[in-house]
Amino acid sequence: MKLDLQEYCMDFKGYSRFLTREVMVGDVSIGANNPIRVQSMTTTDTMDTEGTVEQSIRMIKAGCELVRITAPSIKEAKNLELIKKSLKDKGFRVPLIADIHFTPNAAEVAAGIVEKVRINPGNFADRKKFEVIEYSSQSYEDELSRISERFSPLVKICKNNGTAMRIGTNHGSLSDRILSKYGDTPLGMVESAMEFLRICEYWNYYDIILSMKASNTQVMVQAYRLLINKMAKENMRYPLHLGVTEAGDGEDGRIKSAVGIGALLEDGIGDTIRVSLTEDPEAEIPVAKFLAQRYDDLESSIFSNLKTEIPYDPYFHSKRRTSQIHHIGGDNVPRVFCDLSEFDEITPESLAPLGYLYSLDKDKWHISDQAADYFFIGKNKINFELPGLLSGIQHHSVWSESAGVFPLFDIKNYKSATKKSKILNFLRIEEKTFSSELKSLLASDKTIALIIDHNQKHSLKSQRNFIIDMMNQNIASPVIVWKNYASKSNSEFQLSSAIDIGSLMIDGLVDGMNINYMSDRSLSNQTSFGILQASRLRISKTEYISCPSCGRTLFNLQSTTNEIRSVTDHLKGVKIGIMGCIVNGPGEMADADYGYVGTGVGNISLYKGQTVVRKNIPSEKAVDALISLIKDNGDWVEPSED
Repeated sequence: MKLDLQEYCMDFKGYSRFLTREVMVGDVSIGANNPIRVQSMTTTDTMDTEGTVEQSIRMIKAGCELVRITAPSIKEAKNLELIKKSLKDKGFRVPLIADIHFTPNAAEVAAGIVEKVRINPGNFADRKKFEVIEYSSQSYEDELSRISERFSPLVKICKNNGTAMRIGTNHGSLSDRILSKYGDTPLGMVESAMEFLRICEYWNYYDIILSMKASNTQVMVQAYRLLINKMAKENMRYPLHLGVTEAGDGEDGRIKSAVGIGALLEDGIGDTIRVSLTEDPEAEIPVAKFLAQRYDDLESSIFSNLKTEIPYDPYFHSKRRTSQIHHIGGDNVPRVFCDLSEFDEITPESLAPLGYLYSLDKDKWHISDQAADYFFIGKNKINFELPGLLSGIQHHSVWSESAGVFPLFDIKNYKSATKKSKILNFLRIEEKTFSSELKSLLASDKTIALIIDHNQKHSLKSQRNFIIDMMNQNIASPVIVWKNYASKSNSEFQLSSAIDIGSLMIDGLVDGMNINYMSDRSLSNQTSFGILQASRLRISKTEYISCPSCGRTLFNLQSTTNEIRSVTDHLKGVKIGIMGCIVNGPGEMADADYGYVGTGVGNISLYKGQTVVRKNIPSEKAVDALISLIKDNGDWVEPSED
C-alpha cells in the first residue's frame, strides 16, 4: 500500500509536530507552535457555584490550563457566569469550556459567557435510537440541511463573541444517521465531525478544535489519523484535542490513556490533552502533564516532502504476518518476557513476580492470569522443572539443550556458534538499520526470533522503521521489543513504557515485549499485560469502561466503580461499562458486555451490550442485580479460593 504520510504523519522517521492553525481560547493559544495544553473537567453539580469554583481552583493549582464544566440545560449554562466571576474575583482567569449534549439552546447561552463550547455532533441535532435508516442521496442532503439550520445559530454566536468551539466526536455516541451510512467505524467518527466543520467554514468561522475520542485505543488512534488525512484533502489544519474516553481509574486508566494518547503524540499529533480518569479531576493533571512535557521539549526534525511506502494500513488494525516459532508469532497473542538475569540464583520463589507462585507444602504451582511467557536468566542455571508453559532464555555461552530453555545470541556469536537450538533461537540486536547481513541470516534460518534492543528515549520510530524494512523485504521472523527503564518512579515507568510500546502494539507490528524495570519485576510484568489489554490484543483481566464523572453524574462513580470491581475483578475477559448518566450511557460503553448506567437520582438501568434489560433499579440493589445479570448470561464464575 502506498500512502503519502504527510497526510497524517509529518515525519515517519523523526519527530515532527503536525502544524495546525492557532486558535485562541481566552488568553490561551492552542495549536501551531504552542505547547501542548492540559485540561480537565469538573465533577461537581454546575449549580453548586462554590463547590465548582473550589474544585476548579484545585485543578488550576495542579496545572490545569483549561477547565471544562457541563451545562446540561439553560439553567446550568447561565450559572457559568457566576462561576466565571467568582474565579476571576479570586484571581483565576483560566478559560472555561461549556460541555454540551442534546441541548443546542444551552450551548447558545454558554457561548456568550465562556471562552469555549464543546458540542458532540452525535447528539447536538440528532437522536440515537439504534435504528438503521435508509437514505437516498437527496434525503441525506435534506438531513444535512436540517442540521445546518439547527447548528448555524451557535456558529454565528461563537463568531460574534470570539468564542472557540470544540467539535468532539465520541465513538459511542455516533448518531443513527452516521451509523446507517458509515457504520460503527473511525470513518463514521471523522465524517460526523467533518459535516459540522464544513458548516462552520461556510460561515467563515475557524476558531475550532477537533477531537475523536473512544474507549477503544485502536479505534481512537485510527480515527485521529484518518481525520488528519481527511483534513489534508480539504486544506484544513485545525488543532486536535486528544483523549481516551472512559479510561477507568488507577494503573489501568493511566496505562490505557498513555497507550492511546502516546501513540498519537509520538507522530506529532495533538495540541491539547485530557486524561479521563474515574478519580478526582486534579489527579488527572500530573498524568497529562507528564505526557505533554515529554514532547514539548522535543525539537522537530526537518521534514522532506517525500512519499513513503508502508506495508500496512494505519487506519485499520491487522497483525503483521509472522512465522510461528515455538509459542511466538503466527496466530499467537503477543508474548510477555521478563528479565531475571541480575539475580544471583534462580529458584522457584524467583518466579513469583512473573505470576508463578510455588507452594512448597503442596509441591504445587499457582499460575495467575497474568503469568509471563518467557524469562531471561542470563548465565544462571535452572535446577527445577518450569511450571506451565513458561520458557527460559539463557546466554548462549552456558546454554545446553534442556526442555523449555532456549539460547540468546548476538549476531556475531550466532554466526560462529556450533551449538544452537533446533526449535528456537533468540537473536538480540542493537542496530537501528536492517542490514543485508541480517536479512540473509533471517531468510535462511527459520528458528530465529529477533529481539530489538533500542534503549534510547523516543525509540519507537527507529523500531517501527526497522520492522517496516523487514516487512518490505518479506522477512517474517517474529520480533520482540526489549527495553530497559531506570525511571524515577513507578508511575513514570508505566507511562513511558505504555507510550513506547503502545503504538507498535496498536499497529500489530511486534510479537512480544520485555519492559525491564529493574527495581520492580512484578510491576514490569503487570504493566506488560496492562499495555496488551489497553491495546486490545491480549485480555488477562476484567475490563472496566468507566466515565470520569461530571456534573451530570447521578451516583458516586468512584465508590461504585470500586464496589463493582471488588466483586467482578476475577471475570477475565468480561467488559463492564459504568456510566454516570444516560449521556455516557449505552453509546459511550461501545463494546462493553454489560452496562451499569445512572438514569435518575438513586436509579440504575442495566444493559446487556447496548440493550437495556432492567430499568430504574434502586442503587442499593443495583450491584447485586448486575451480578445476577452476568450469571443469567453464563459469564459468571466463582472466585478462586487460592
